[in-house]
Amino acid sequence: MAQNIYDNPEFFAGYSQLPRQVHGLDGAPEWPAIRAMLPALPGKRVADLGCGFGWTSRWMRAQGAFSVLGLDLSQNMIARAKADTSDQAIEYRIADLDTLELPEAAFDLVYSALTFHYVEDFQRLARMIHKALVPGGDLVFTIEHPIFMAAAHPHWTVDEDGRKTWPVNGYSVEGERRTDWFARGVLKYHRTLSTTLNALIDAGFELRRVEEFAPTPEQIEKFPELAEELERPMMLLVSARKTETR
Repeated sequence: MAQNIYDNPEFFAGYSQLPRQVHGLDGAPEWPAIRAMLPALPGKRVADLGCGFGWTSRWMRAQGAFSVLGLDLSQNMIARAKADTSDQAIEYRIADLDTLELPEAAFDLVYSALTFHYVEDFQRLARMIHKALVPGGDLVFTIEHPIFMAAAHPHWTVDEDGRKTWPVNGYSVEGERRTDWFARGVLKYHRTLSTTLNALIDAGFELRRVEEFAPTPEQIEKFPELAEELERPMMLLVSARKTETR
């Protein structure tokens, strides 16, 4: 079973104060880039893996999705999502992505935001998602960029210009990585960029678009702290499609 850090009271209290949790999608700088990667939503059956508070699940229904299944390991997340949702076409369930099995050809779109880096066996998950999609169905997801995960944060140094730098440690050494973020020992799984993309290709997906998110000048002007994200990519955004023949 995956580590359920989001039900740790100390972690959840800190996490709930992040701008993206207070303001929803408007508090996520990468949201416009993600939105541009999504297919047209009217009539789509969607699975939202790692749905959190349900911000995206509700947005997708507002854009015309036929139904949304939101899944998350955290009881805290699911409880909050249910409390904030009155739409009967959105269903929330507790589920562990390490063992999740979805019905075959049941979804037109599988979406996930900043969740797959908590999954130990991404190859298994990619194959399962491929089976759960109809031919021509889409997978759109974001993860913590492997370069960001491999950086020795928070052990940054300051260069002669006063800028923070993050040395990348053991990038090619895949596996468990632990960090202190709102709580000690948060467990994530580091995979290289090639491992992540090849897992999708091997599962039968056609890559549609890959973005290494960086904030725009306008975003940095509004939120100066985002300037740090120009030093190394923090997020990887991927769009893939299940081909008609596989």
